[in-house]
Amino acid sequence: MSEKQCNTEDIKRAADILINAKHAIAFTGAGISTESGIPDFRGPQGLWRQYSPEIATIDYFLQHPKDFWLFYRMRMSTLFVAKPNRAHYAVAELEKLGIIKAVITQNVDGLHQAAGSRSVIELHGTMKRAVCIACGRVYPMEVVIKKIDGGQVPPLCDECGGILKPDTVLFGEPVKDFDKARKLALMSDAVLVIGSSLSVYPAAYIPMFVKEMGGKVIIINMEPTELDYIADVFIQCKAGDAMTLLLKEVKERLGVQQ
Repeated sequence: MSEKQCNTEDIKRAADILINAKHAIAFTGAGISTESGIPDFRGPQGLWRQYSPEIATIDYFLQHPKDFWLFYRMRMSTLFVAKPNRAHYAVAELEKLGIIKAVITQNVDGLHQAAGSRSVIELHGTMKRAVCIACGRVYPMEVVIKKIDGGQVPPLCDECGGILKPDTVLFGEPVKDFDKARKLALMSDAVLVIGSSLSVYPAAYIPMFVKEMGGKVIIINMEPTELDYIADVFIQCKAGDAMTLLLKEVKERLGVQQ
């Protein structure tokens, strides 16, 4: 697929919505991190084109922890070296400007925080740490990687010998902090959706909550999403391009020096 140029009028309409909003939030998915070298899941080059989604289920983890961790260690080789891209930095700057009040993300890569976002809800957890499924002890992921690279697969808890699990939400597990995210969405009058296919629930309810309360929905995504019909503005281009232009437009409207 050829890359699409961002539509200037769509960028201006999105800027209008954000500037006039009293409480805008951002909702992000894997597509915001692809420019950081992290593959998405459902796109043309997505992870689920190469691997079965079954490997990311809690049942698979419990039945085949060694195979799961070998897959996850491969994924971490990409995740751990990834740096925030233009889209992450633009979201963080919109937060500093007071335009975005919080970020609700489906991502586990921590790149929003690395870019400077302060108010971040991670619905699907984080790959920065692991938890013992027996006693609950928490380990930094760097420690877990050393265990794996030293031949301990699956990695085990030093305290009780239980199997360690990434502190990420696998298919079949409840998402984290959903009530907090829902309350945020219900008090918001605009949501900026970036890089989500909006096909994974309950996370995809977040923009729907905003819409149901009369708020505006902006969607930035390379591919059509399952909730395009609720979008007030749909910008079909790369997240980095769209967010760079959107931030520039917002700053110009606010009279902020570039």
